[in-house]
Amino acid sequence: MRVHHLNCGTCCPLGGRLFDGTSNNLSRAHIVCHCLLIETSNGLVLVDTGFGTRDVQNPHRISTMFRLLNGIQFRDEETAIAQVRALGFDPQDVRHIIVTHLDFDHAGGLEDFPNAKVHLTLREKEAADIGAGGLVVGKRRYLPEQWDEVQKWHFYPMGGGERWHGFDAVRGLEGLPPEILLIPLQGHTWGHAGVAIDTGNGWLLHAGDAYFFRDEICRRRRTCPPGMRGYQRMMEVDRSSRLANQAKLRSLSLDELSKVKIFCAHDAVEFSRLTTLMRTDGSTNSPQHLA
Repeated sequence: MRVHHLNCGTCCPLGGRLFDGTSNNLSRAHIVCHCLLIETSNGLVLVDTGFGTRDVQNPHRISTMFRLLNGIQFRDEETAIAQVRALGFDPQDVRHIIVTHLDFDHAGGLEDFPNAKVHLTLREKEAADIGAGGLVVGKRRYLPEQWDEVQKWHFYPMGGGERWHGFDAVRGLEGLPPEILLIPLQGHTWGHAGVAIDTGNGWLLHAGDAYFFRDEICRRRRTCPPGMRGYQRMMEVDRSSRLANQAKLRSLSLDELSKVKIFCAHDAVEFSRLTTLMRTDGSTNSPQHLA
């Protein structure tokens, strides 16, 4: 399977390296919405969708708090559907979308692929339907209008499945090849999950928002800039589960370096390294250290 890495939404919050660990402190930070497009024998598969065309056309449907806090840059060319076309594919060939969770910056593009089957944990959909998004952010993190037109939902349990590198795993996602697994990673939201892909030359794990900064994994001692650390705490619903799953990801990144490549949804450095690797060797099928 060939995997394409897409940035489906750029955010530039105030604070520079206080958020991204890289930018000048007096500038805005650079945050991405890291999504995947996977070529399979069953058609194209998206992992998350970032912001969609209707978000670009009507930014004000997203909470003013989040628009200003995140410095969201609404760009039509960054939408998943625009990038699918730019890669030479027909958007109609996107048969499946796997959503790590239904936050507004992960699910905005669902409307652009009305015929796709959408896969996620049942608990995430239940939590989103009642706006169970934490005491601070409440219902503002979920925008039902981004996904109220979805006709083909496929829901999965949070636990009780087979094991994958120490994590529960949901195998046999309906209509998807067996090389794609859903990995429950509760904490950021109640039904949050990662997506693992067996490329044939190693595993990729899109960890969603289980962590936000590259140095939270791949190192014995976790570090995260204060702005990003504060944002994670603001958005979490279950701190103990979030930190426990993050610790397990950190151990996996150290113990299985040659077998599993882990990346999150918002770190621009991780995204740049993966896209550079793809341009260099034509794929991202060989796990390597990203830190």
